[in-house]
Amino acid sequence: MLGQSSGSRTRASSSPAPSPGSMVVGTPPPASSLMERMTLGSGGVSRLSTSPPADTQFSFPKAKIEVLLLENIHSSAVEMFEAEGFNIRTISKALSEAELVQAMEAVHILGLRSKSKVTPAVLAAAPRLMAVGCFCIGTDQVDLGLTEMRGIPVFNAPFSNTRSVAELVLAEVIALSRRLGDVSASMHQGVWNKSASGCYEVRGKTLGIVGYGHIGSQLSILAEALGMNVIYWDVVPVLGLSRTVACESLEDLLSKADFVTLHVPRSDATRNMIGAPQLAAMKEGAFLINASRGTVVDLNALADALRSGHLGGAAVDVYPTEPAKNGPGFESPLRGLPNVLLTPHIGGSTVEAQHMIGREVATSLIRYVNEGTTLASVNFPTLEMPFSSGTHRILNVHRNVPGVLRDINVIFAEQSANVRTQVLGTSKEIGYLIVDVDRYHSDETKKAISDLETSIKTRILY
Repeated sequence: MLGQSSGSRTRASSSPAPSPGSMVVGTPPPASSLMERMTLGSGGVSRLSTSPPADTQFSFPKAKIEVLLLENIHSSAVEMFEAEGFNIRTISKALSEAELVQAMEAVHILGLRSKSKVTPAVLAAAPRLMAVGCFCIGTDQVDLGLTEMRGIPVFNAPFSNTRSVAELVLAEVIALSRRLGDVSASMHQGVWNKSASGCYEVRGKTLGIVGYGHIGSQLSILAEALGMNVIYWDVVPVLGLSRTVACESLEDLLSKADFVTLHVPRSDATRNMIGAPQLAAMKEGAFLINASRGTVVDLNALADALRSGHLGGAAVDVYPTEPAKNGPGFESPLRGLPNVLLTPHIGGSTVEAQHMIGREVATSLIRYVNEGTTLASVNFPTLEMPFSSGTHRILNVHRNVPGVLRDINVIFAEQSANVRTQVLGTSKEIGYLIVDVDRYHSDETKKAISDLETSIKTRILY
């Protein structure tokens, strides 16, 4: 099981638990080791590399690490896994729960996009699973709580497709303002209808961004370049870029914006956050754009607002339920309505975005396998630790209950194991510990830590 062992999950009681966060204890690597590991980062700034040398002997051969990639993940990820020597299997389509259960027994690394679901049944059938990579922004297709409690970090791509989504939204702003969808459809039907009625420039209009994160903030810069006024609202206080202005509430934004674009995650708090009352609060003739999650907008209420003429149009890229494969069968109450742009969840579907997503997620997965680094994880404490020469690295995931770190350090002391460096990060439910110890003690130390009642997973990395 890739050097992993699972302990029971009963609670222990002793000293107070560490507060959420991370801490580093132990002695730093010798000066010579530090100098050997210094590399040039961006801008020529020296930084400490966390990667072990290329000749490092890992506790589990890389050629035996099984990687399963679903849903036509970009070849840039495949190339990176191949360069590491992993054993890769690719499947171009999404798998059903039953199909995925059958495929998971030998899998160490699972990569997927948005269609395949990592459910409790899938996790129960995956005894060797180390990590999951979501080659997209969203992670609601994975049971994050259960993967956390099984010691399985989940990684995604929060940055790589932001430009592609922002560009699509901006294109839809212009297309809605000029009624390009309807005009193009008429021309394809052989109807020439040249008219300026209902068509406007976007310069001077107000764009309201709901959710001012990676996509929303980049979109604000592009919209300002077109001469638009940009306002935004977010549940988290955030400083706006350039001349963007924060709104006091969602209702405040809806009452001011000519175009409302949504960039929020899927959650109970965002389910149907745009319904009949919110649509009624929008300006007469305003436009709604949703490229976030399909559960955010009540589509029946949106269809009513469009039919009544209260809204001037809409663009939707995501839906409450989406077909599992390409082809006929798409249904929506928005079909056939005027000045409504419907696209098949293509916000991040550009060659550039998919290439970068492949590299971003593959990098996170490879760093976890090689170093234990979890910086880009969405369900794990985020840690990285510099390489220490002449050591073995032990990784431990445990329940975050009082006294665990004390118990582990007692084991080190009883075995006279010299700790070179030790990093601990905690979430509400788990603690994640990376320890570099002298090589002579690693096997015995690892077994003793694994036997703790609070341990979830323990493995020797190298």
